[in-house]
Amino acid sequence: MMENPRILAEFPKDVIARAKAYKGMLSGGSVGAYTDSRGVPGVRDEVAEFITKRDQRSVSADDIYITNGASRAVCMTLTALLRSAQDGVLVPIPQYPLYSASIQLHNGTLLPYYLDEKDNWSFSLPAIERTIMKAIDAGMTVRAFVLINPGNPTGQCLTEAELVQLAKFCIKHRLVLMSDEVYQSNVYQDERPFIAMHKILNSLPMSLPSELELISFHSASKGNLGECGLRGGYMHTSNCAVNFKRDVYKLLSISLSPNVVGNIMVGLMVKPPVPGDESFALYDQENRAIGDSLRRRAHMITDAFNACEGMTCNFTEGAMYSFPQIRLPAAAIAEADKQNRALDTFYCFELLNATGISMVPGSGFGQEEGTFHIRTTILPQEDDLATMVATFKKFHASFMDKYRDSAPLSKM
Repeated sequence: MMENPRILAEFPKDVIARAKAYKGMLSGGSVGAYTDSRGVPGVRDEVAEFITKRDQRSVSADDIYITNGASRAVCMTLTALLRSAQDGVLVPIPQYPLYSASIQLHNGTLLPYYLDEKDNWSFSLPAIERTIMKAIDAGMTVRAFVLINPGNPTGQCLTEAELVQLAKFCIKHRLVLMSDEVYQSNVYQDERPFIAMHKILNSLPMSLPSELELISFHSASKGNLGECGLRGGYMHTSNCAVNFKRDVYKLLSISLSPNVVGNIMVGLMVKPPVPGDESFALYDQENRAIGDSLRRRAHMITDAFNACEGMTCNFTEGAMYSFPQIRLPAAAIAEADKQNRALDTFYCFELLNATGISMVPGSGFGQEEGTFHIRTTILPQEDDLATMVATFKKFHASFMDKYRDSAPLSKM
């Protein structure tokens, strides 16, 4: 078949070569054809190369599974791990509700470990150990530990020392570590860069790296790509039992194959243009512009929340969200009780009705008893975000004046 001369004229040579390479990976050269249930083999090779280079630790494509978004991979992992309500999974609170919903769906038990807001949403291993011991005393088997880094909805990035401690902890308690790393490209400060848990294996004593059962997740929905609708993600297993990997393959086979366009998006995510490629200059310019803008937006919205009366917000170090705590007057608490709504839910409805701004109550993610939060995203374009911030601050000031009382709610 002859190539269309317009394509040769309008697209960079490396882009055309890449498209041909993907075409050659597909059955019949078509994205409409089935592929291996674990994903397009050539894309799995690209993911393995990406992880190997990122973590300086060799990875086999046999340990890579391409899925319809990372959410699908998380659900499959929990399907394979959970046997009954006597199986528990440690999940951070606040948490992305995918985990609580999926654990409940698979008849498991969520074991919460609370993040410390006053210490930049850090975790306490002694407190988590007490949760494990309590579960064991109740006849449960604690199967897995969920880590979300960078955090959703809390936005914190963990240090190497924290990750090493967590790896050793999971080895000690024989926990499968589920490392949700979908926001690894969304980091807005330089003090705490993203470090993959798989890379932490290099920092463990000689006898330990092979003892950590690790499952890592990544997605093309996040980062600077934001291709949510194409549903491309992957999971990477390290040191996992043969029967677990076999069962995951069976679960994948139920759906025959993951969508092929999502596969290709994963490939583009892990293997972008490099210096020397004809398309690199434009790619690099656009990628940097998006990243720099997100960094500015993270500061903009965090600063706005902290400037509001009765609100405190840790800086959004990573991911795409801010999760400020709100402390509201007693009159507002009384009105929320009158409407039979949680205080954060009441506040979000008042905000929506007055401004059209939609934020999510912190109760949807879990929060310490007696505290109230809201979650919002930093994703609106800068001009739109500036308008939203100004509107929000005006609303909040008006809300506080309306319900002002001499004894505001304060638990922190």
